[in-house]
Amino acid sequence: MGIAEVFPRILGEDVDVEFTAYDGSTAGRRGSDVRFEIRSPLAMSHLAAAPGELGLVRAYVTGAVEVHGDMHTALSRFPAIALHDVPVKARWQVAARLAAYRAWWPVTPPVHEYRPHGWRHSKSRDSHAVSYHYDVSNRFYEWVLGPSMAYTCAVYPEASSSLEEAQYTKHDLVARKLGLGSGMRLLDVGCGWGGMVMHAAERYGARALGVTLSRQQARWAQKAIAERGLADLAEVRYLDYRDVEESGFDAISSIGLTEHIGRAHLPEYFGFLHDRLRPGGRVLNHCITRPDGLHDAKAGKFISRYVFPDGELHGPGTLVSAMHDHGLEVRHEENLREHYGMTLRDWCANLEHHWADAVREVGLERARIWRLYMAASRLGFEHNAIQLHQVLGVRPDGTNSAMPLRPTW
Repeated sequence: MGIAEVFPRILGEDVDVEFTAYDGSTAGRRGSDVRFEIRSPLAMSHLAAAPGELGLVRAYVTGAVEVHGDMHTALSRFPAIALHDVPVKARWQVAARLAAYRAWWPVTPPVHEYRPHGWRHSKSRDSHAVSYHYDVSNRFYEWVLGPSMAYTCAVYPEASSSLEEAQYTKHDLVARKLGLGSGMRLLDVGCGWGGMVMHAAERYGARALGVTLSRQQARWAQKAIAERGLADLAEVRYLDYRDVEESGFDAISSIGLTEHIGRAHLPEYFGFLHDRLRPGGRVLNHCITRPDGLHDAKAGKFISRYVFPDGELHGPGTLVSAMHDHGLEVRHEENLREHYGMTLRDWCANLEHHWADAVREVGLERARIWRLYMAASRLGFEHNAIQLHQVLGVRPDGTNSAMPLRPTW
């Protein structure tokens, strides 16, 4: 069995992909627009050490495997890793072949594989996990995200809208759902590079405070706030949201933070949001979710070790119930998953456009991680494996919800 023939056994015999290997063997569909190249025996060693998703990721990240063609297209050709469906005899042949490679070409995980330490979702561990992902390079993120520096799902008013138009629309939608106005106080938890903070201050005259666990994000945001002349209204602090002491906010936005919270901490999280709002104040929770409450909240090995350490995704019903259980009355909810697929499409295009610069800035391994994770995430939203939900709640003022009879946004 040639090396190239091993991979159709693992990834599926009928996929529209050509497989080539360093030993000269070929398999799959010759001439396909996607070619999976096994460039080194180390690819087999990675797969032997960690059969399935993690081994393939390690092989790709280190360059032992190359994917020629569009990554999103390539991933769409592999609906599932199918080793368990391989006939027993062939499976033993594959296993024996892999064991030999593991013995002769031992491997270690790539340097960017993250192994967290400490108590899960403690302040110290959360700080390190956030820093791992977000303190990569502000310049790198500028290339991928574009001028908005918004690293969350955009909202496309039209299918032809640009990424910048869609990010503006997202921030404005959040502002209108929260009912922001001049002089109102906004807290933005997990504020990233301050996009929502600056939008609220500049477009609505709100006094906005953002907090983030990324030092690089906080520095970038404070500089941008000063350059836009918003320092009298807007501020971003390097701070854990749990350490915000101010209260009585008119509105709170949480855009892309809940994924980092952990199910065990949802009561503490929503209780915090409730306590920081004035009676009648609104909260908008915007986050990635599972499509239902039946899946494990914890992410797979690739996402956990290379992208979002300790990330957890919950079903929308879990989040709505947690909000209600901790004093927040849910008034509106919507699923924007198609919009996140489009957002990731545009981020992927930005990365490919700036590929050479990105590799020089963060290194080849990290650039390959981002290429793989964004393409895979796009596919997840398109196939309804993950969703993006915005949930609007209010802290009631007694029996008064302080909400309009019908949505005004």
